[in-house]
Amino acid sequence: MGAIASGGVRVLNPEVVAYGVSRAQIEQVTEKERRELERRERLFRGDRPPVRVKGRTIALVDDGLATGSTMRAAIRALRQEGAGRIVVAVPVAAPSVCAEMEAEADQVVCAATPQSFRAVGLWYDDFAQTTDEEVRELLERATEGGEAAAWS
Repeated sequence: MGAIASGGVRVLNPEVVAYGVSRAQIEQVTEKERRELERRERLFRGDRPPVRVKGRTIALVDDGLATGSTMRAAIRALRQEGAGRIVVAVPVAAPSVCAEMEAEADQVVCAATPQSFRAVGLWYDDFAQTTDEEVRELLERATEGGEAAAWS
């Protein structure tokens, strides 16, 4: 029904909410997801400070865009933090969502926008979720590999 991001950003998908989701249900799910977001930020960031984005060009990459709610939330959170330029890049997206994203980001790259798009996972041979531990390991390797400047 939508997505949240750091800084209190919340994006609701009006088509889903119109199906009769109550305000109380929205608030309940938002609070649950906010706690999960905070848990993951602590887990993934560790002792590192938040990434400084003010004035910087930021590339947001996702496995694909179905409704675009998650990407919209990420863009709005980055705008709130003063990002200079935001580039969205995805391998596959619903054509209408890719077009709508151009109003949100400074540049949008959707490698494929098939008319028969139904779900992101259908365009992958392996759409397994990345575990928290895999994310932690990748972030640690990036920091150790000289890319720590992104964190400062």
